[in-house]
Amino acid sequence: MISLHRLRKDYGAFTAVRDLTLDIGKGEVFGFLGPNGAGKTTTIRIMMGILVPTSGYVAIDGLDCQRDRVDVKRRVGYLPDNPMFYDYLRGREILIFVGEMHGLARREAETRADRLLHDLRLEDAAEDYAVNYSTGMKKNLGLACALIHDPPVLVLDEPTNGLDPRAARDVQERLRLAAAQGKTIFLSTHLLDMAQRLCSRVGIIDRGDLVAAGPLAELQDKLVPGGSLEEVFLKVTHADAEAGEVA
Repeated sequence: MISLHRLRKDYGAFTAVRDLTLDIGKGEVFGFLGPNGAGKTTTIRIMMGILVPTSGYVAIDGLDCQRDRVDVKRRVGYLPDNPMFYDYLRGREILIFVGEMHGLARREAETRADRLLHDLRLEDAAEDYAVNYSTGMKKNLGLACALIHDPPVLVLDEPTNGLDPRAARDVQERLRLAAAQGKTIFLSTHLLDMAQRLCSRVGIIDRGDLVAAGPLAELQDKLVPGGSLEEVFLKVTHADAEAGEVA
């Protein structure tokens, strides 16, 4: 469902992503892990057609993410790390607008918007301007925007960043449900325990290079027998205390 082939992104002499190759199957929850500045968000922005790769390509559901980026967006629900919204629209209005932009009839967009506002605990703020939402509320509204057109693929950049524990748990339950419904999920997260609970496979990127990829149990047995995902992560990356938390 998602294929990255020898993907590379250079900024002058600096290489943000180097020859990245990955294949993610239909219905798979894939965790994309790495320290701050490892190249995760750059990869995701290329996947969404926001950035142009220096070389290589990404295909989603058989469509090139650069050449066919409009069609790709119809098949993908994308949640950026820091979602931004129009200042003059209320939360419910934004959801309805996004639904209609994806081709939903007005009544269907309204029905789906109301359901998502309820599920993501935004009902009480539905008529508030989204620019005034808290960080967690903006994240939940962004997730609702990613889900409203019921896409087969979700690309999520730090979906629980900024959420309180209850809201983070609710998001994880929603992702587990989406996976059970057969959706393919590409998930960037700094929460290793979340990756361990949700993901069937993970890829770990460090300084632009894919340094490990595979099923969790296989990576643990191969790299740190009897160890945790955190120990695997620390073994294959240059993350340290000074660099801060995993991101």
